[in-house]
Amino acid sequence: MSKSTAGYIGKRLARFWLYLAAVSVMAFFLVSLSPVDPLKSNVGQAALGSMSQEQIKRLEAYWGVGIPAGRRFLNWLGGAVRGELGVSLLYRRPVLDVIREKAASSLWLMASAWALSGGLGFLLGVISGVKRGKWQDRLITAWCMAAAGMPAFWLAMMLLMLLAVRFPIFPIGFSVPVGMAAAEATLADRLSHAFLPALTLGLTGVPNMAMHTRSKMIEVMESDYICYARARGEQGWRLIRRHGLRGLLLPAITLQFGSISEMFGGSVLVEEVFSYPGLGQAAVTAGLGSDVPLLMGITLISAALVFAGNFAADLLYLAADPRMRADAGRKGGRLHVHDGS
Repeated sequence: MSKSTAGYIGKRLARFWLYLAAVSVMAFFLVSLSPVDPLKSNVGQAALGSMSQEQIKRLEAYWGVGIPAGRRFLNWLGGAVRGELGVSLLYRRPVLDVIREKAASSLWLMASAWALSGGLGFLLGVISGVKRGKWQDRLITAWCMAAAGMPAFWLAMMLLMLLAVRFPIFPIGFSVPVGMAAAEATLADRLSHAFLPALTLGLTGVPNMAMHTRSKMIEVMESDYICYARARGEQGWRLIRRHGLRGLLLPAITLQFGSISEMFGGSVLVEEVFSYPGLGQAAVTAGLGSDVPLLMGITLISAALVFAGNFAADLLYLAADPRMRADAGRKGGRLHVHDGS
Protein backbone atom coordinates (compact mmCIF):
# COMPACT_ATOMS: atom_id res chain seq x y z
CA MET A 1 0.00 0.00 0.00
CA SER A 2 1.45 3.39 -1.03
CA LYS A 3 1.83 6.30 1.38
CA SER A 4 -0.78 8.32 -0.51
CA THR A 5 -3.34 5.53 -0.23
CA ALA A 6 -2.57 4.95 3.45
CA GLY A 7 -2.86 8.69 4.10
CA TYR A 8 -6.20 8.84 2.33
CA ILE A 9 -7.58 5.90 4.30
CA GLY A 10 -6.32 7.41 7.56
CA LYS A 11 -8.00 10.74 6.84
CA ARG A 12 -11.26 9.06 5.92
CA LEU A 13 -11.24 7.06 9.14
CA ALA A 14 -10.61 10.24 11.14
CA ARG A 15 -13.55 11.86 9.36
CA PHE A 16 -15.62 8.80 10.16
CA TRP A 17 -15.32 9.39 13.91
CA LEU A 18 -16.09 13.09 13.48
CA TYR A 19 -19.07 12.14 11.34
CA LEU A 20 -20.41 9.74 13.99
CA ALA A 21 -19.94 12.38 16.69
CA ALA A 22 -21.84 14.99 14.68
CA VAL A 23 -24.66 12.56 13.87
CA SER A 24 -24.93 11.57 17.53
CA VAL A 25 -25.16 15.17 18.76
CA MET A 26 -27.72 16.18 16.14
CA ALA A 27 -29.86 13.06 16.60
CA PHE A 28 -29.88 13.31 20.40
CA PHE A 29 -30.90 16.94 20.58
CA LEU A 30 -33.49 16.56 17.82
CA VAL A 31 -35.05 13.74 19.83
CA SER A 32 -34.90 15.91 22.94
CA LEU A 33 -36.92 18.60 21.14
CA SER A 34 -39.70 16.12 20.36
CA PRO A 35 -43.09 17.16 21.77
CA VAL A 36 -43.94 13.52 22.57
CA ASP A 37 -44.58 12.98 26.28
CA PRO A 38 -43.03 9.56 27.09
CA LEU A 39 -45.36 8.95 30.02
CA LYS A 40 -48.58 9.75 28.14
CA SER A 41 -47.51 7.87 25.00
CA ASN A 42 -46.36 4.71 26.81
CA VAL A 43 -48.43 4.62 29.99
CA GLY A 44 -51.56 6.49 28.98
CA GLN A 45 -53.39 9.45 30.45
CA ALA A 46 -56.01 7.27 32.14
CA ALA A 47 -53.39 5.09 33.85
CA LEU A 48 -51.43 8.12 35.00
CA GLY A 49 -54.56 9.55 36.59
CA SER A 50 -54.93 6.49 38.81
CA MET A 51 -51.29 6.51 40.01
CA SER A 52 -49.82 8.05 43.11
CA GLN A 53 -47.26 10.84 42.92
CA GLU A 54 -44.55 8.43 44.04
CA GLN A 55 -45.33 6.04 41.20
CA ILE A 56 -45.32 8.90 38.68
CA LYS A 57 -41.95 10.10 39.98
CA ARG A 58 -40.53 6.60 39.51
CA LEU A 59 -41.76 6.56 35.92
CA GLU A 60 -40.31 10.02 35.29
CA ALA A 61 -36.95 8.84 36.60
CA TYR A 62 -37.13 5.73 34.38
CA TRP A 63 -37.90 7.76 31.25
CA GLY A 64 -35.47 10.57 32.12
CA VAL A 65 -38.16 13.23 32.41
CA GLY A 66 -36.81 16.43 33.96
CA ILE A 67 -33.13 15.57 33.47
CA PRO A 68 -31.34 18.23 31.36
CA ALA A 69 -30.64 17.08 27.79
CA GLY A 70 -26.94 17.91 28.11
CA ARG A 71 -26.48 15.64 31.12
CA ARG A 72 -28.45 12.81 29.48
CA PHE A 73 -26.30 13.10 26.36
CA LEU A 74 -23.04 12.98 28.33
CA ASN A 75 -24.28 9.91 30.21
CA TRP A 76 -25.19 8.21 26.93
CA LEU A 77 -21.89 9.26 25.29
CA GLY A 78 -19.86 7.86 28.19
CA GLY A 79 -21.52 4.49 27.74
CA ALA A 80 -21.20 4.58 23.93
CA VAL A 81 -17.44 5.19 24.17
CA ARG A 82 -17.20 2.02 26.28
CA GLY A 83 -19.31 0.11 23.74
CA GLU A 84 -22.44 0.18 25.91
CA LEU A 85 -25.46 1.75 24.21
CA GLY A 86 -27.70 1.34 27.24
CA VAL A 87 -30.97 -0.51 27.79
CA SER A 88 -34.03 -0.05 25.58
CA LEU A 89 -36.80 1.60 27.59
CA LEU A 90 -39.52 -0.17 25.58
CA TYR A 91 -38.02 -3.64 25.15
CA ARG A 92 -36.21 -3.58 28.53
CA ARG A 93 -33.24 -5.33 26.96
CA PRO A 94 -29.75 -4.13 26.03
CA VAL A 95 -29.88 -1.93 22.94
CA LEU A 96 -27.23 -3.99 21.16
CA ASP A 97 -29.29 -7.16 21.65
CA VAL A 98 -32.39 -5.50 20.19
CA ILE A 99 -30.41 -4.11 17.24
CA ARG A 100 -28.79 -7.49 16.62
CA GLU A 101 -32.19 -9.17 16.49
CA LYS A 102 -33.79 -6.54 14.25
CA ALA A 103 -30.74 -6.16 12.01
CA ALA A 104 -30.89 -9.81 11.00
CA SER A 105 -34.26 -9.18 9.30
CA SER A 106 -33.36 -5.74 7.92
CA LEU A 107 -29.99 -6.70 6.44
CA TRP A 108 -31.55 -9.72 4.72
CA LEU A 109 -34.24 -7.47 3.29
CA MET A 110 -31.87 -4.68 2.21
CA ALA A 111 -29.31 -7.08 0.73
CA SER A 112 -32.01 -8.63 -1.48
CA ALA A 113 -33.33 -5.21 -2.52
CA TRP A 114 -29.78 -3.92 -3.11
CA ALA A 115 -28.96 -6.82 -5.43
CA LEU A 116 -32.30 -6.47 -7.26
CA SER A 117 -31.99 -2.72 -7.82
CA GLY A 118 -28.38 -3.02 -8.97
CA GLY A 119 -28.83 -6.00 -11.27
CA LEU A 120 -32.13 -4.97 -12.84
CA GLY A 121 -31.15 -1.31 -13.08
CA PHE A 122 -27.86 -2.16 -14.78
CA LEU A 123 -29.54 -4.50 -17.27
CA LEU A 124 -32.25 -1.98 -18.17
CA GLY A 125 -29.66 0.80 -18.50
CA VAL A 126 -27.53 -1.25 -20.88
CA ILE A 127 -30.54 -2.15 -23.05
CA SER A 128 -31.76 1.45 -23.08
CA GLY A 129 -28.33 2.82 -24.01
CA VAL A 130 -27.75 0.29 -26.79
CA LYS A 131 -31.26 0.80 -28.21
CA ARG A 132 -31.10 4.58 -27.90
CA GLY A 133 -34.08 6.28 -29.55
CA LYS A 134 -35.91 3.00 -30.22
CA TRP A 135 -39.07 1.73 -28.57
CA GLN A 136 -37.12 -0.22 -25.93
CA ASP A 137 -35.32 2.95 -24.87
CA ARG A 138 -38.52 5.00 -24.78
CA LEU A 139 -40.35 2.33 -22.77
CA ILE A 140 -37.56 1.90 -20.20
CA THR A 141 -37.04 5.65 -19.86
CA ALA A 142 -40.75 6.29 -19.38
CA TRP A 143 -40.99 3.57 -16.75
CA CYS A 144 -37.94 4.90 -14.90
CA MET A 145 -39.35 8.44 -14.88
CA ALA A 146 -42.65 7.17 -13.49
CA ALA A 147 -41.01 4.89 -10.92
CA ALA A 148 -38.65 7.65 -9.75
CA GLY A 149 -41.67 9.73 -8.74
CA MET A 150 -43.38 6.92 -6.80
CA PRO A 151 -43.04 7.21 -3.01
CA ALA A 152 -41.84 3.96 -1.47
CA PHE A 153 -44.85 3.71 0.85
CA TRP A 154 -47.29 4.17 -2.07
CA LEU A 155 -45.60 1.45 -4.13
CA ALA A 156 -45.59 -0.80 -1.06
CA MET A 157 -49.34 -0.33 -0.55
CA MET A 158 -50.07 -0.97 -4.23
CA LEU A 159 -48.08 -4.22 -4.25
CA LEU A 160 -49.66 -5.23 -0.94
CA MET A 161 -53.20 -4.70 -2.21
CA LEU A 162 -52.49 -6.38 -5.55
CA LEU A 163 -50.33 -9.39 -4.62
CA ALA A 164 -51.43 -10.05 -1.03
CA VAL A 165 -55.07 -8.91 -0.86
CA ARG A 166 -56.58 -8.99 -4.38
CA PHE A 167 -54.49 -11.99 -5.46
CA PRO A 168 -53.27 -13.66 -2.23
CA ILE A 169 -50.00 -14.93 -3.66
CA PHE A 170 -47.76 -13.61 -0.89
CA PRO A 171 -48.30 -13.05 2.86
CA ILE A 172 -49.82 -9.73 3.87
CA GLY A 173 -47.03 -8.83 6.28
CA PHE A 174 -44.61 -9.77 9.07
CA SER A 175 -41.42 -11.79 8.64
CA VAL A 176 -42.82 -15.19 9.68
CA PRO A 177 -46.35 -16.71 9.64
CA VAL A 178 -48.70 -15.45 12.34
CA GLY A 179 -48.58 -17.61 15.47
CA MET A 180 -45.24 -19.18 14.56
CA ALA A 181 -42.07 -18.56 16.57
CA ALA A 182 -39.18 -17.10 14.59
CA ALA A 183 -37.02 -20.11 15.39
CA GLU A 184 -39.63 -22.44 13.84
CA ALA A 185 -39.87 -20.56 10.52
CA THR A 186 -38.37 -22.26 7.50
CA LEU A 187 -36.31 -20.57 4.79
CA ALA A 188 -39.33 -20.75 2.47
CA ASP A 189 -41.45 -18.92 5.09
CA ARG A 190 -38.89 -16.14 5.42
CA LEU A 191 -38.45 -15.78 1.67
CA SER A 192 -42.18 -15.54 1.01
CA HIS A 193 -42.64 -12.89 3.72
CA ALA A 194 -39.61 -10.88 2.58
CA PHE A 195 -40.46 -10.96 -1.14
CA LEU A 196 -42.88 -8.00 -1.32
CA PRO A 197 -40.84 -5.68 0.97
CA ALA A 198 -37.65 -6.53 -0.92
CA LEU A 199 -39.38 -6.05 -4.29
CA THR A 200 -40.72 -2.66 -3.20
CA LEU A 201 -37.37 -1.46 -1.88
CA GLY A 202 -35.53 -2.82 -4.91
CA LEU A 203 -37.84 -1.23 -7.48
CA THR A 204 -37.41 2.21 -5.90
CA GLY A 205 -33.66 1.96 -6.54
CA VAL A 206 -33.86 0.77 -10.15
CA PRO A 207 -34.48 4.14 -11.94
CA ASN A 208 -31.32 5.82 -10.63
CA MET A 209 -29.10 2.90 -11.65
CA ALA A 210 -30.84 2.45 -15.02
CA MET A 211 -30.59 6.12 -16.04
CA HIS A 212 -26.96 6.38 -14.89
CA THR A 213 -26.01 3.22 -16.80
CA ARG A 214 -27.92 4.40 -19.89
CA SER A 215 -25.96 7.66 -19.92
CA LYS A 216 -22.62 5.85 -19.55
CA MET A 217 -23.61 3.29 -22.19
CA ILE A 218 -24.36 6.01 -24.71
CA GLU A 219 -20.94 7.57 -24.05
CA VAL A 220 -19.26 4.20 -24.50
CA MET A 221 -21.11 3.44 -27.75
CA GLU A 222 -19.96 6.78 -29.19
CA SER A 223 -16.32 6.34 -28.10
CA ASP A 224 -13.39 5.91 -30.47
CA TYR A 225 -12.48 2.40 -29.37
CA ILE A 226 -16.02 1.16 -30.07
CA CYS A 227 -15.84 2.71 -33.55
CA TYR A 228 -12.48 0.98 -34.07
CA ALA A 229 -13.94 -2.36 -32.91
CA ARG A 230 -16.82 -1.94 -35.34
CA ALA A 231 -14.37 -1.22 -38.14
CA ARG A 232 -12.71 -4.56 -37.39
CA GLY A 233 -16.05 -6.30 -37.90
CA GLU A 234 -17.25 -6.71 -34.33
CA GLN A 235 -20.92 -6.00 -33.76
CA GLY A 236 -24.00 -6.84 -31.69
CA TRP A 237 -23.92 -8.08 -28.12
CA ARG A 238 -20.47 -9.58 -28.60
CA LEU A 239 -19.12 -6.06 -29.15
CA ILE A 240 -20.96 -4.75 -26.10
CA ARG A 241 -19.87 -7.65 -23.90
CA ARG A 242 -16.21 -7.42 -24.86
CA HIS A 243 -15.76 -3.64 -25.00
CA GLY A 244 -18.81 -1.88 -23.61
CA LEU A 245 -19.48 -3.50 -20.24
CA ARG A 246 -15.89 -3.12 -19.09
CA GLY A 247 -16.25 0.64 -18.78
CA LEU A 248 -19.65 0.45 -17.11
CA LEU A 249 -19.16 -2.00 -14.25
CA LEU A 250 -16.98 0.10 -11.94
CA PRO A 251 -19.15 3.27 -12.06
CA ALA A 252 -22.27 1.13 -11.60
CA ILE A 253 -20.85 -0.75 -8.60
CA THR A 254 -19.66 2.52 -7.08
CA LEU A 255 -23.08 4.10 -7.53
CA GLN A 256 -24.71 1.04 -5.99
CA PHE A 257 -22.54 1.20 -2.88
CA GLY A 258 -23.40 4.88 -2.58
CA SER A 259 -27.13 4.02 -2.60
CA ILE A 260 -26.97 2.28 0.77
CA SER A 261 -28.17 5.44 2.53
CA GLU A 262 -31.27 5.50 0.29
CA MET A 263 -31.92 1.86 1.16
CA PHE A 264 -31.92 2.69 4.86
CA GLY A 265 -34.30 5.61 4.36
CA GLY A 266 -36.67 3.57 2.21
CA SER A 267 -36.63 0.58 4.55
CA VAL A 268 -38.22 2.63 7.35
CA LEU A 269 -41.37 3.25 5.30
CA VAL A 270 -41.47 -0.17 3.66
CA GLU A 271 -41.10 -2.04 6.96
CA GLU A 272 -43.91 0.03 8.47
CA VAL A 273 -46.30 -0.77 5.60
CA PHE A 274 -45.57 -4.51 5.71
CA SER A 275 -45.22 -4.65 9.54
CA TYR A 276 -41.80 -6.17 8.90
CA PRO A 277 -39.88 -6.37 12.21
CA GLY A 278 -36.60 -4.78 11.19
CA LEU A 279 -34.50 -1.78 12.15
CA GLY A 280 -36.78 0.64 10.30
CA GLN A 281 -39.88 -0.39 12.22
CA ALA A 282 -37.91 -0.44 15.48
CA ALA A 283 -36.72 3.13 14.79
CA VAL A 284 -40.30 4.33 14.27
CA THR A 285 -41.44 2.54 17.45
CA ALA A 286 -38.54 4.03 19.42
CA GLY A 287 -39.25 7.53 18.08
CA LEU A 288 -42.97 7.42 18.89
CA GLY A 289 -42.26 5.91 22.32
CA SER A 290 -39.37 8.24 23.24
CA ASP A 291 -37.01 5.28 23.60
CA VAL A 292 -33.91 7.46 23.26
CA PRO A 293 -31.26 4.74 23.91
CA LEU A 294 -32.69 2.48 21.19
CA LEU A 295 -33.21 5.31 18.71
CA MET A 296 -29.64 6.56 19.26
CA GLY A 297 -28.25 3.06 18.86
CA ILE A 298 -30.09 2.51 15.57
CA THR A 299 -29.00 5.95 14.33
CA LEU A 300 -25.37 5.24 15.20
CA ILE A 301 -25.31 1.80 13.56
CA SER A 302 -27.11 3.08 10.45
CA ALA A 303 -24.71 6.02 10.08
CA ALA A 304 -21.73 3.65 10.36
CA LEU A 305 -23.14 1.34 7.67
CA VAL A 306 -23.86 4.27 5.33
CA PHE A 307 -20.30 5.55 5.79
CA ALA A 308 -18.96 2.04 5.15
CA GLY A 309 -20.87 1.87 1.86
CA ASN A 310 -19.54 5.22 0.66
CA PHE A 311 -16.04 4.31 1.82
CA ALA A 312 -16.20 1.01 -0.10
CA ALA A 313 -17.22 2.92 -3.23
CA ASP A 314 -14.20 5.22 -2.88
CA LEU A 315 -11.85 2.29 -2.32
CA LEU A 316 -13.09 0.69 -5.54
CA TYR A 317 -12.10 3.80 -7.46
CA LEU A 318 -8.74 3.92 -5.69
CA ALA A 319 -8.07 0.30 -6.63
CA ALA A 320 -9.11 0.87 -10.24
CA ASP A 321 -7.21 4.02 -11.17
CA PRO A 322 -3.65 4.86 -10.01
CA ARG A 323 -4.23 8.55 -10.87
CA MET A 324 -6.90 8.73 -8.16
CA ARG A 325 -4.53 7.26 -5.60
CA ALA A 326 -2.07 10.04 -6.37
CA ASP A 327 -4.79 12.69 -6.18
CA ALA A 328 -6.06 11.32 -2.86
CA GLY A 329 -2.62 11.68 -1.34
CA ARG A 330 -2.05 15.21 -2.67
CA LYS A 331 -5.43 16.83 -2.14
CA GLY A 332 -6.40 16.26 1.45
CA GLY A 333 -8.00 12.83 1.14
CA ARG A 334 -10.62 13.84 -1.41
CA LEU A 335 -11.20 11.81 -4.54
CA HIS A 336 -11.04 13.58 -7.89
CA VAL A 337 -12.43 11.30 -10.58
CA HIS A 338 -10.69 11.64 -13.95
CA ASP A 339 -12.49 11.32 -17.22
CA GLY A 340 -11.16 9.21 -19.99
CA SER A 341 -9.05 11.94 -21.62
